[in-house]
Amino acid sequence: MNSMLAIFNLGGGEVFLILAVVLILFGAKKMPELARGLGLSIKEFKKATREVTDELHSAMDETNRPAPIPAPRLPAATVASGTDHKPDATPAQKA
Repeated sequence: MNSMLAIFNLGGGEVFLILAVVLILFGAKKMPELARGLGLSIKEFKKATREVTDELHSAMDETNRPAPIPAPRLPAATVASGTDHKPDATPAQKA
């Protein structure tokens, strides 16, 4: 909270004066509702910034990743038998 106050250069007296004005304008019954709404807004803002940051990091990781090197492909006959041989003659060639 001190860092937030340091951004606006607010001291304790100024913060107290602002809270008093808000209390007068909105009343004591609305204060918890306003504080809850402010808290939820801050929570949603942090969630959105975290999601954007994660998305940027994942996009940067994808662009920096080298393309995979494909494995050499062997002919099907060589892979199945382990040797390089010709298939048997078809029935039409035997007759």
